[in-house]
Amino acid sequence: MGPRTLAPMPRVMAVSFERYGRLYYLDPGEATFHVGDRVLVPTDAGPEVAECVWAPEWVDPEQGAGLVDLPVCAGPADEADVARDAEHRRRRAEAKLVARRLIKRHGLAMKIVGVDYLDPTTAPEELVVFYFTAPQRVDFRSLVGELARALDSRIDLRQVGSRDAASLTGGIGNCGRDLCCATFLKDFEPVSLRMAKVQDLPPNPLKISGACGRLMCCLKYEHPLYAEFAREVPGVGASVEVDGEAGVVVAHQVPADAVLVRMKDSGAVSSCSRASVCGSRQTYEERPEPTPGRTKERRRRSDPSA
Repeated sequence: MGPRTLAPMPRVMAVSFERYGRLYYLDPGEATFHVGDRVLVPTDAGPEVAECVWAPEWVDPEQGAGLVDLPVCAGPADEADVARDAEHRRRRAEAKLVARRLIKRHGLAMKIVGVDYLDPTTAPEELVVFYFTAPQRVDFRSLVGELARALDSRIDLRQVGSRDAASLTGGIGNCGRDLCCATFLKDFEPVSLRMAKVQDLPPNPLKISGACGRLMCCLKYEHPLYAEFAREVPGVGASVEVDGEAGVVVAHQVPADAVLVRMKDSGAVSSCSRASVCGSRQTYEERPEPTPGRTKERRRRSDPSA
């Protein structure tokens, strides 16, 4: 067996277009940047100015498996690039105000949540893209014409869902931190109410819903841990034996990797590790069959003619 070849360690930096916004990872190349430096990020519409929020550093290839084939930073931004970025921000703010005024005039049931401005110096033509939410389909043909005349540019209106709207708008989640979708989360994975039940969370929409009104994306983060714990430890109400003493499981403590057991003899409730209650797995997985008397009584209640 030949010597093991080690994968090269990638050098990675992180930038953000907005303060406390989503992070984008780049290959800094041979350059060295510091936190707070303005750099140029290659995009489909040309290089855009962003702020370095994570200085370049070497990353373990095993831990940063997804940080490969990253776009290369186009270099530091000069004064002209920063001035162009400021002009783009001004144009976006102006376009949002004009759009809101015209939407109110037309009485349309739509809300602008984001604006993109493509400079004709970097894009094929000047284009203003509006992202909006609406409860249903909206006829905005007359609105597009007035926006084009007011802004003297080509207009593109795109309707987005509630999760994309939260990602564009940003905000603070129930945990007190910035929304995951507005910072680091790129893909929206499906989240179900079953994940909340597995984690013993209350089925209250006000407590398990995010800013978008959907189930919180963070329910997906710890679900594998709770699912694995539920497969390996006895359920609540199961009989177990701990240090030679019989007991009944009354609760799970997944973060502590333990279960609460009430001892049958003493009645005391103690926290037991997973290893201490998983030794007699075959004993507590066996469920007693219902007695014939109880089965006949239950059948009689459901069917009086039985």
